Amino acid sequence: MFKKVLVANRGEIAVRVIRTLKEMGIKTVAVYSTADRESLHVQIADEAVCIGGPQLKDSYLNMKSILAAAIGTGAEAIHPGFGFLSENSEFVRLCEECHVKFIGPRSEMIELMGNKANARMRMMQSDVPVIPGSKGFIQDTAEALEIADRVGYPVLLKAAAGGGGKGIRVVQDRQEMKTAFTQAKQEAQHAFNDDRMYLEKVMQDVKHLEIQIFRDQAGHTLAFPERDCSVQRNKQKMIEESPCPILTEKERQELQSIAIKATDALNYVNTGTIECLMDQAHHFYFMEMNTRIQVEHTVSEMITGVDIVREQVRIAAGLELDITQADLTPHGVSLECRINAEDPARDFLPQSGKVDYLYLPTGNLGVRIDTELYPQWTISPFYDSMVAKFVSWGPNRQEAIAKMKRVLDEAVIKGVQTNIEFHQAFLECDGQFAKGTVTTDYLEKHFLPEWKKGLNHETLRK
Repeated sequence: MFKKVLVANRGEIAVRVIRTLKEMGIKTVAVYSTADRESLHVQIADEAVCIGGPQLKDSYLNMKSILAAAIGTGAEAIHPGFGFLSENSEFVRLCEECHVKFIGPRSEMIELMGNKANARMRMMQSDVPVIPGSKGFIQDTAEALEIADRVGYPVLLKAAAGGGGKGIRVVQDRQEMKTAFTQAKQEAQHAFNDDRMYLEKVMQDVKHLEIQIFRDQAGHTLAFPERDCSVQRNKQKMIEESPCPILTEKERQELQSIAIKATDALNYVNTGTIECLMDQAHHFYFMEMNTRIQVEHTVSEMITGVDIVREQVRIAAGLELDITQADLTPHGVSLECRINAEDPARDFLPQSGKVDYLYLPTGNLGVRIDTELYPQWTISPFYDSMVAKFVSWGPNRQEAIAKMKRVLDEAVIKGVQTNIEFHQAFLECDGQFAKGTVTTDYLEKHFLPEWKKGLNHETLRK
């Protein structure tokens, strides 16, 4: 087992990883930018190394500085968390060359699955169902038109190297395709230095489901119960839960079998997430694979009792999984609300500033709060706006939701605007979420317009 691990991240995920490493008896090294000098992950780590200025390119994306910190402190491995360098194959190759273990999959696997079109083709070769669309890269507008005519509009043009909602264009008809394809290629070239494109049919009225997988170096593969990530805004997840409230046990096993089949076909090692769409007939379609831990891994941990970071570290150290598929039977229901420093009333504009007062209601069974926040901590404008994750668990969905409502109601963050009240409003609405049938477009098409109307009425009354 490793004696010392460097955590190449910041914020709540760095805090979360460091805590597990400490529980495993492993010494921890934090890295930080000058803006994060007083951050919580720096304070709780055994050692901390400043790796540059506040800009990402100077610090958390500075591969040489991070590797220098690892080698200089004698760290044997690097845990990347999510975001930043977690899916950067070049960084993984540098780790391999420097004989520093990357806690995650191999560099060639990250490169393969990071290219969404290549990943799609690989799944088709393995008989994993995929969203109807192109079989490879699209060369020109004529080919895009031909494929779109075959699968039917609307379609999604996607940059092969894209991710996180970037490099995506919705095309409604042939006329729009004639300009959208050229524009999308140019946009992809500018954003990713890679203008290769592929095309998928727009799947409407669908749920976004995902399966956390693990595979050790001996070839043992496990699939966690599914997570329902259908509550989204601007293609970014807002609330996640596990298991999906409308999936049968038979369907759950079918989805897990698809994920295991895909993982084994890749000869994958460590953890990852198979992301799928499910239509109204409950048919599953592979969308993409994330080769890292996910923000929402917490809900999987809550319903299984498995520490996912611990398993990541054990597999990276060459150990075999010490859990079985039978250990992953879901117990109860868990929800996660992503708490962001943002102003929903102003189109979710990111916020920064000092936390003047903080109260987090961590008491009672079934409540977990992952955060970097503490009183007088200044939220920086340089990084992602997510500052906490509120997680609840209950023996059933009704109790898990009730517990989350209570946590949101009690929590107090003063000094910086957050989306806590927006979460409260959403959970209180008598819409599709209460029924468990929310689809990926529900929040933006149905809830958000009504919420804005109510906001405008409240403003007028004042």
